[in-house]
Amino acid sequence: MTNLTIITLGSLKEKYLVDAVSEYKKRLSSYAKVDEINLKEEKIQDEDNEREIKNAIDIEGDKILSKIPDGAWVVALCVEGKQVDSIKLAQKIGEAVDSTGKICMIIGSSHGLSDKVKNRADFRWSVSELTFPHQLMRVMLYEILYRSFSIRAGKKYHK
Repeated sequence: MTNLTIITLGSLKEKYLVDAVSEYKKRLSSYAKVDEINLKEEKIQDEDNEREIKNAIDIEGDKILSKIPDGAWVVALCVEGKQVDSIKLAQKIGEAVDSTGKICMIIGSSHGLSDKVKNRADFRWSVSELTFPHQLMRVMLYEILYRSFSIRAGKKYHK
């Protein structure tokens, strides 16, 4: 069975989002052992201070890097990443499953990911050119992963 690690910054607050993630985790459990690691976002006093933001992102990056499982195929969700359709993503996930059996998906804070994390990633992925709240993105990621594994298993869910 595939080991799937999801590393995120911050926590889900709204019950409806927690429930949605729980539902997709349950569905994913047919295909993968899911381990979710929620890290605390660094506090930023001045949201207009670029240096303070960069420092926070770098600290978060070190925390993220320390949690990536050894040998995992690492995906960084970031705006400058490549966009792929559902079939192509399922193929990429399938290649990772076949080669390592371990996948690690990373969602950074609202300020993004450090260059250290992006450079460690095997694949930089942009889900969309649109901007989504980070809490909603977590739900979307779980749904997208369930869809990818369903495609790989030949199920009709993705249609």
